Amino acid sequence: MRFEPTAARMWKRLSREERGTAAASFWKDTPPEVTGIAVAALVKARHMRPQVARAMPPEEQARALASVLDVGEPVASSLLVALHLGERRPMLATFLDAAGLAHENGLLKDEDDTPVTAEAARKGIAALRAGGHSPEQVRTYLNTLWLQDPDRWKALEDLPEVE
Repeated sequence: MRFEPTAARMWKRLSREERGTAAASFWKDTPPEVTGIAVAALVKARHMRPQVARAMPPEEQARALASVLDVGEPVASSLLVALHLGERRPMLATFLDAAGLAHENGLLKDEDDTPVTAEAARKGIAALRAGGHSPEQVRTYLNTLWLQDPDRWKALEDLPEVE
């Protein structure tokens, strides 16, 4: 499977709707240090004062951030995670259950960082496809996993493209 090598490139590849969903989730539950970087990206892209960007209601911040394609690597990474921890959380649980990986509501348990086998990944992907998730959603999720921990998810690289 071919992955985008950076979160910033993945962010640019998402649809407008996906970027909007990710940005809305991002503003709800993101560490302040990352939101500060996101505000800086808004200031730069929209040519506005930092005070104005910080004072915007969260819905406006989300719309504005979704329209910025060059948000930088840390923000793009957080946005991709927010996309999956928001509306797509059931997708995470489906994949992890089928792959036999311990998790809490779609979040992997930190104590286990054993590399995932190709067979476990295949089972997870099959469950996602059976659950009606589009190939693009599956690719985005798998690419996000891989970006978070390439060593743990190395087996995904050797799998065929999701169709």
